[in-house]
Amino acid sequence: MIGNRLKRAREALGLSLRELETTIQGQVSAQAIGKYERNEMMPGSTILMALAKALGVSPEYLLSEREIELTGVDFRKAPQAGVKEERAVEASVLDQVERYLELEELLPGIDQPWDAPADENFAISCIEDAEQAADSLRRLWNLGNDPIPSMAELLEDKGVKVIALDLPENMSGSKAFVCRPDQEDVPVIVVNQNHNGERQRFTLAHELAHLVLRFSGLNDAEQEKAADRFAGAFLMVKDMVLQLLGAHRTSISIGELAELKKIFRVSIASLVVRCAQLGILPKAGYGRLWTQIKDLGWNSPSSDEPHRLPAEVPRRMERLCLRAVAEGAISETRAAELLNVSVRELDRRLLGQVA
Repeated sequence: MIGNRLKRAREALGLSLRELETTIQGQVSAQAIGKYERNEMMPGSTILMALAKALGVSPEYLLSEREIELTGVDFRKAPQAGVKEERAVEASVLDQVERYLELEELLPGIDQPWDAPADENFAISCIEDAEQAADSLRRLWNLGNDPIPSMAELLEDKGVKVIALDLPENMSGSKAFVCRPDQEDVPVIVVNQNHNGERQRFTLAHELAHLVLRFSGLNDAEQEKAADRFAGAFLMVKDMVLQLLGAHRTSISIGELAELKKIFRVSIASLVVRCAQLGILPKAGYGRLWTQIKDLGWNSPSSDEPHRLPAEVPRRMERLCLRAVAEGAISETRAAELLNVSVRELDRRLLGQVA
């Protein structure tokens, strides 16, 4: 039955039943579409194709019997983000992850299962505990103290599906789990593709905290602060920060922080907060720097601060798709559908013609 998939695809585009009726030029009514979604009726082939075209999916997608659902969604957003926006994001995430999982099924043995850390270092009862948890995860993953070149690549190597979506400005990201019958849950982190690279990296590290930390006795606000502390410690290891900045400073220039940004690949604002967390700057010094950053507008997701970082773009699914085509496991037409691009665009990528 097509009900769940039809509703998901409609919500992914943010369409109401009435709007979908208009999009397919009234071939069937909104009431009939509602019955399709509740599996009370089944559309004929002509209507099925019209719905699929309007929703940007294939008829085969609507007819698929693969069962997956999204659980544990945790949006990190400004208060004005609405329920409709969230439902559209959830539907888009399920759609993209399903394409991802279908691709992995075509290439047996390439899927990387998520292995959540289980030791006591990840049990958090106060915000400061997140510092040790970040260090523990780096040791567990053999990352050393060096800055992380790509958070998206790291997470996907560890079995986390990273999805970049066109989200509203007030949504930074989310973590969730995709559940499948008789199979392990798949962790997912969603990041706003419109935010700058600095914000995306911090969002990915923050949502990673929500995947690995086990909170005890902390309210929601404290959990968010602990996740922020984890993200800062994971991206800017204490020993390296102290080595480059010194243990105690009365002041630090914006220029010095801009140079350190090139090393740690974080925003200047994140570096200032990290200096305060580690006691490198006194309260007055931190206040002066933060006032400068706010005056420059460098504390927003669209900051135009120096040495802008490239977007954190997840590439693993595309690589797998190109591999599947090369090995004859999938047709170019199906590969284009999975990547949601035209066949011409797929051919361009197969030839290495990167935009």
